[in-house]
This record gives sequence, C-alpha cells and structure tokens, in this order.
Amino acid sequence: MSLIGGKRAVMTLFSGPLDMLSHRVRIVLAEKGVTVDIIDTDVNNPPADLIDVNPYQNIPTLVDRDLSLYHPNVIMEYLDERFPHPPLLPVYPVARGRSRLMIYRIDRDWCTLADKINSTTGKAQEKIREELADSLMTVASVIKQMPWFFSEEFSLVDCALAPLLWRLPSLGVKLPKQGKDIELYAKRIFERDAFQSSLSAAEKDLPKWD
Repeated sequence: MSLIGGKRAVMTLFSGPLDMLSHRVRIVLAEKGVTVDIIDTDVNNPPADLIDVNPYQNIPTLVDRDLSLYHPNVIMEYLDERFPHPPLLPVYPVARGRSRLMIYRIDRDWCTLADKINSTTGKAQEKIREELADSLMTVASVIKQMPWFFSEEFSLVDCALAPLLWRLPSLGVKLPKQGKDIELYAKRIFERDAFQSSLSAAEKDLPKWD
C-alpha cells in the first residue's frame, strides 16, 4: 500500500541498517516499546513510498498516519511526546535545553568526525580517529559521576550517543586506558534490552569492543 494512497495502521520507519541516525531512532522506539514497521532503505535507490512522503528522500523518515518527519532529532522528540512513558527528556526547561545542546554537540563534534573517517584513507583517516578519541576523552571525567550521560536517568542524549559508541571498533577508534569510564558507560547501554532489540542484523555483525 502506498503511504500516499492510504493510511497505515502501524507507524512506519524508513531506516538504514547501518545508518547511525536511523539507529538512534530505533533505540527510542525500542525504549518506548512502540510497534513499528521498519523498512530497510537504501537512499541511493529509495522506495517509491519514501519519495512520496519525504521531498529530501533522506533517512530516517518516520510516518505516523498523516504525519511525516525526516530529521532524527525531531523524530526522537516527537516519539518522546507521543509516547510519554518512559520519559526520555527532563521535565524542566533548563535541563531540556542542556540535553538538546549535548545532542547538538554529539552531532557536530563526534558524528561529523565519524563520517569523515568513513570518507578518508591513510594518514588523514588516522588523524581523524585520534581527534575523535581525544574529543570523547574530554567527557571521561564527567561521565563517571552519573550512570548515564550527564544524568541519573537514561535519556535521548544516551540514545543519540549510543550508535556512535557501538561503531567505534568498526571505525578503528581506540580509547586510551583513561577512557575506562566511557567503556563502562557504553557497556551499560549495550546491555539494555531495548538497545539489543534496536540492532539491525548488519549492526549485530559489526566489530565489538574488546
């Protein structure tokens, strides 16, 4: 059934099996226990349904009846409001603002470097790997103070960062010994049932942390 020709009773997510941004949305969906039809999507050969609902044809794209959303952070916040339990954003505006700013930093500083690693080779690639490891280490002393990223509760910030951490071995990024607290934090996320159920078959086959 075309998404334009008729409404689907089940929410639909166009998702890349190895796409980091799609993965963060799948984590939120799993945390909320939402029933969703996940359509594995190749943006180089997008299905007609995606072309119908998203003028940019990018992923992730979420379709909920008449609504189409195609920015990962907008999708995550929509899902948190649409399915309020468990809440994944703080109640108070100041804390919400900090969470949004941290997700912005994850996107701008760390995910951008991950994308550069995938698009470079040789010495330039190794330099970017070191830059990403060094940048992650700037939060090592803070991350050990709470069970989750700057929070006592699992949040959208953790959902945004988890796909990057899962991919560090496949990116060839190794944290120094001083990064043990980041490793422990990552493993706490990886052990969550929702995280495990969010993984695509391709993501399950990625290299694991030592």
